[in-house]
Amino acid sequence: MLPIDLIRPRVISGMAAVLLPVLEDGAIDWDAFDAHVARISGTGLTPAVNMDTGYAHLLDERTKAEVLQHTGNLVGGDFAAGAFDLADAVTIRDLGATPVIVPNERLAGDVVAAYRAIATSVDRFIGFELSPLFHPSGSIWDLATYKEVLSIEQCIGAKHSSLQREPEWERLRLRDAERPGFQVLTGNDLAIDMVMYGSDYLLGLATFAPDLFAERDRLWAEEDPRYYELNDALQQLGNVAFRPPVPAYRHSAAIFLKLRGWITSDATLDGVPRRGPEEAALLRQCGERLGLW
Repeated sequence: MLPIDLIRPRVISGMAAVLLPVLEDGAIDWDAFDAHVARISGTGLTPAVNMDTGYAHLLDERTKAEVLQHTGNLVGGDFAAGAFDLADAVTIRDLGATPVIVPNERLAGDVVAAYRAIATSVDRFIGFELSPLFHPSGSIWDLATYKEVLSIEQCIGAKHSSLQREPEWERLRLRDAERPGFQVLTGNDLAIDMVMYGSDYLLGLATFAPDLFAERDRLWAEEDPRYYELNDALQQLGNVAFRPPVPAYRHSAAIFLKLRGWITSDATLDGVPRRGPEEAALLRQCGERLGLW
C-alpha cells in the first residue's frame, strides 16, 4: 500500500547519534566530543550517545561510563544513550536520560521477554531494531513482535534501522492504530524523508549536520516548500556516507566533521572500515550543495 494516508505536516522530534571523535594516537578527543554534544543540543535535537555512531560495540565499560558522565554534565538528563543490558539501562535512567536498548549478544533471543524484564526496573526506554548490515548482532522484528513491544508501557518508542521504507510504513500504521503516542524513530539514513509519514528519527547522519536537520524539521512543521530542497541535499550526503560497506559511515562522519572544522582528526577506532582517498572530495561536493563552504 502506498503511504499517502500517512503524510502530515507536524513538529518532528529528532535525535542525533553522536560521533565519538578520535585523535590520531587513538585517544578520545573529549573536548571535541563535549563541543559536539553541546552543538547538537543547542539545535534542539536530542544527543544520543553510546550508539553505533559512537562506536558503542567497540568501547570498554570505563569509556562508555565516561561518555555518560560528560554528556550528563553538559545537558543534564536531556539525552538518550545506548544500553546493552538491564544494568546499563538502570544507570542511564538514574542520570535522568533515556536508555536505547542496543542489540547485542547479551540480549539475543526473545526480544519481548527481554524488554518486559527491563520494564520491571526501568520506567522509560526505547527499543531498537537494527539491520545486520550495521552489526552482526542486529535483527529486524516481525510485525507481531512489534505489536507486542507496543504493548509494553515503559517502552516509549523504537528505532527502526532496516534501511527499507515498507516495513517502517507498516509500523507507522500499526502504531497509529494501537498506540498513537509511541515513537517510531527512523534509523533509515537512506530515506530521511520518512519523517513526512509520521516517523521521528534517531539518525547517525544527523551527527554530520545537526544544524541543517533542525532547519529541515522547522521547514516541514511550517509547511514551507523549501523543506524538499534541503531534505534532498541532506539525502545526497546520506547516500554517499551510507553506501556499502555501511559501517564505514563512521569514517565518513569523521571526515565530514573535520571538513566542517568541528574536529581535528578523521581517525576512527580500530575495527571500523575506512573509506578511500576519494571520500573527502565526495563529501566536499555534498557540503557545497548544502551551502557549507
